[in-house]
Amino acid sequence: MENTHNTPTAFRSYVAVGDSFTEGMCDDLLPDGHYRGWADRLADRLAAERPADGFQYANLAVRGKLIGQIHDEQVPRAAAMGAELVTLAGGFNDVLRPRCDVDRVEELLGAAATRLRATGATVVMFTSTDPTRRTAGSARLLPAILRMKAFVHELAQDQGITVVDLFSAPCFDDRRLWAEDRLHLSPEGHRRVAEAVLESLGRPAGFDWRAPLPAVAPPTRSEKLAADARWARTHLGPWIGRRLTGRSSGDGRPPKRAELLPYEG
Repeated sequence: MENTHNTPTAFRSYVAVGDSFTEGMCDDLLPDGHYRGWADRLADRLAAERPADGFQYANLAVRGKLIGQIHDEQVPRAAAMGAELVTLAGGFNDVLRPRCDVDRVEELLGAAATRLRATGATVVMFTSTDPTRRTAGSARLLPAILRMKAFVHELAQDQGITVVDLFSAPCFDDRRLWAEDRLHLSPEGHRRVAEAVLESLGRPAGFDWRAPLPAVAPPTRSEKLAADARWARTHLGPWIGRRLTGRSSGDGRPPKRAELLPYEG
């Protein structure tokens, strides 16, 4: 759904809800040790629109969270804050797991969106990128991702939600938009998602976030094999270890901005 307002709303408050995608994993590090992330970049731009009377921002997202945890822990807090803008992203961590109950994921994601819309907030949701176009062995994820994509678009039509469609943007097939772990966005990826959200909210384009990056020589076979081995050792192995032991990278981790407080960027 596209924003059809001639004059974009200058939001006074924004709450981000979700998992590592929204927390900002693998973007630039801030002085306080947190990652910046596309949500912070979005908040920077929105804060600049209201220099006179101020802008408030909270980011409740925590890496590793499943949609049930987002629904139970973050959505009630976000709804109580009464922000004018809420971004909601979740469910991909569920899809990564074997035997994911997609029906249940859709049920909880839909309930979360409904509760947030009931506050009167403008709600922005996302479709996942297509990992099969850049990561070998991810084909098993595609049926669930396509189901979730259709569900989000249908939900948006029913409830007046804005959707940022990342699935249809081929620029995200470029590995340079992804961190070394191949799961989280790089700083350039976060920059583009922030711009995509701003565009969906009716802001004039700062740049073409869909544009391909400049062409570079592809890696040699030996370089690719070395990178794959390093990725498996550094990232895939620990991820599998956490799944086998029932642990999450976000266990015990608080949100980086747990309260809706003044924010100047």
